[in-house]
Amino acid sequence: MRQVAKHRIWIGNAGDLRDPRGVMAAGVEAVVELADDEQMAWLPRDLVRLRFPLSDGGQNGEWLVRLAAHSVAALLRDSVPTLVCCGCGLNRSLCVVAGAIAVAEGRSFDEALIEVADAGPADVSPGLLAEFRAVLSS
Repeated sequence: MRQVAKHRIWIGNAGDLRDPRGVMAAGVEAVVELADDEQMAWLPRDLVRLRFPLSDGGQNGEWLVRLAAHSVAALLRDSVPTLVCCGCGLNRSLCVVAGAIAVAEGRSFDEALIEVADAGPADVSPGLLAEFRAVLSS
């Protein structure tokens, strides 16, 4: 789990969700799961939970990409400590967090993605990147 600078948002992977005590110890109040091929993690019921089954290759519906980015943006605007997780924490989670920052702060997606990628390792797939750019620039 790594925090994105200046924000109450963390990027994580599926393994982070196997330790709900660690998640809660970090002060996280909402968890956003993005893996389309992972089982939902068991989490305590006092954590808010959202799930958007995004695929890496860019075959997601525009509505799903938009809903994921805007939902996390709402949490971000309300300063809700949020953990966004995908399988490895390198691709889908970065795109959704960057999209949320772009929406919440009125910035470009690419600018927000650079900020998010500076928080740690990144390996964004070209298809997903193109999809987020297209959806969030329209």
